[in-house]
Amino acid sequence: MALAPKSLSTLSSFSLLNPTLTKCHTVKPPFIVCKSTQFYTSEPNGAGPSAPTRGDIFLERHSSLEASASVLTENKESNKKNKKEKVFKLSSCVINSCYGCGAPLQTSETEAPGYVDLETYNLKKKHRQLRTVLCGRCRLLSHGHMITAVGGNGGYSGGKQFVTAEELREKLSHLRHQKALIVKLVNIVDFNGSFLARVRDIAGANPIILVVTKVDLLPKGTDLNCVGDWVVEATVKKRLNVLSVHLTSSKSLVGIAGVVSEIQREKKGRNVYILGSANVGKSAFINAVLKMMSYKDPVAAAARKYKPIQSAVPGTTLGPIQIDAFLGGGKLYDTPGVHLHHRQAAVIHSEDLPALAPQSQIRGRSFPNPQLVLDKVTADRLGSNGLNGLSIFWGGLVRVDLMKVLPETRLTFFGPRSLQIHIVPTEEADKFYRKEVGVLLTPPTGKQKLDNWIGLETKRELEIKYEDFEKPACDVAISGLGWISVEPVDQFLRTSYSSEGETVEELSLLVHVPKPVEIFVRPPLPVGKAGGEWYQYRELTEKEMDLRPKWYF
Repeated sequence: MALAPKSLSTLSSFSLLNPTLTKCHTVKPPFIVCKSTQFYTSEPNGAGPSAPTRGDIFLERHSSLEASASVLTENKESNKKNKKEKVFKLSSCVINSCYGCGAPLQTSETEAPGYVDLETYNLKKKHRQLRTVLCGRCRLLSHGHMITAVGGNGGYSGGKQFVTAEELREKLSHLRHQKALIVKLVNIVDFNGSFLARVRDIAGANPIILVVTKVDLLPKGTDLNCVGDWVVEATVKKRLNVLSVHLTSSKSLVGIAGVVSEIQREKKGRNVYILGSANVGKSAFINAVLKMMSYKDPVAAAARKYKPIQSAVPGTTLGPIQIDAFLGGGKLYDTPGVHLHHRQAAVIHSEDLPALAPQSQIRGRSFPNPQLVLDKVTADRLGSNGLNGLSIFWGGLVRVDLMKVLPETRLTFFGPRSLQIHIVPTEEADKFYRKEVGVLLTPPTGKQKLDNWIGLETKRELEIKYEDFEKPACDVAISGLGWISVEPVDQFLRTSYSSEGETVEELSLLVHVPKPVEIFVRPPLPVGKAGGEWYQYRELTEKEMDLRPKWYF
């Protein structure tokens, strides 16, 4: 016990003489303190004898850096792989597609859409110009060839039946799950046949701008205010999320500026999809929109160089065509036309398709008509009993039997001028049709196409009520062709016609069409100068005025 202080003092004095020993002994007190406090503190790497050496620290740090680098490398490779997959998907569905029809480019099947010869494909691919390629089918379409692409359409014998109606709908089904702006097109000449009854299944809850095309084809003197109100009335009944209605002509650019303004206002960064039935005029409308936008937007001006192909063939556009048309974001898409089996275009040969598309302003052809040249039997029947007991053929596609009408009843046919109208007694109508179909009654055109012709198998009897002699009772619209205006009393005879003693009766018609074609009975469309005179605007409540879409032209 007594030696301890002495030894300590000896050591301390000795350490003063030897600085090396001082350094050695100055390390030990922390060691003693650390050992005594080891029970009260928790050191993650230990302390004292259990403390890691510099070598351990270096190895541990080196291994952790290697592990971090390995994780970063794996993440980088994973991101790069995902990015490559996304780019591949984009290139396969957008970049490597024909800009005219949207079909994926391919070099194997010469008769299928998207075909490009291998040398051209490789050259364009080398210079990264695949977005400027037009496939062989589109080149033929651009030169006026009628090459159908929708399966089962018109019995087309050449090439392949490329795309079915179900496949076309499937290509558009994703729209109802996306936030997009839908621009829906309807042909005013075939309003009911081109409206797309199931458009809600495709568009979902997305807002719709309704564009009525080809208003320049309406008869001379038509009041577009009346037509716009008529379209809105018909649209409201369908309960769609329609923002506005625009009456347009892609040929004369009427109404296109208003549509462009509406798209720019409602787009809000979303993609814009042009939607409509086959041959409603989507490609022509897009070309008109790009032309209108190109005056102020250089992006739209550049997009005009590679624009979709226009043709009279249903199914010209086979896949979504992406168009960089907006300077501020969002894309414009031309979509495949939905092929409707209930239209006349679905039953006739592809070479007869142009006959269904009016090329100029339509004029109504009325019956009875004093200028009509008839045989003696038909003329005597018409003079004694009006139209009762007569049948009217509209080309080879429609037959109307007048079973019970007034002596002053008049029918007016609105549609393509190429379809001739013939009138015969009903008892001779079957024989007349068998003899003249394909010859005098066209389309179908030519006897060689009659082997696959299905004839006028569908018959629909119409009982039409009328109360007002001052306007037509209704329109009988033939899907894919046009419409027939039914007037109980000829407008030229109204001043001398008195309804005194008359009771409300029904006009009875029997309409014959090919089996899949639909017949619509609708309120009369106010066309011509007379339409503006008899059309009546419905009185609306304040709530209805707020909810109804506005129309523009």
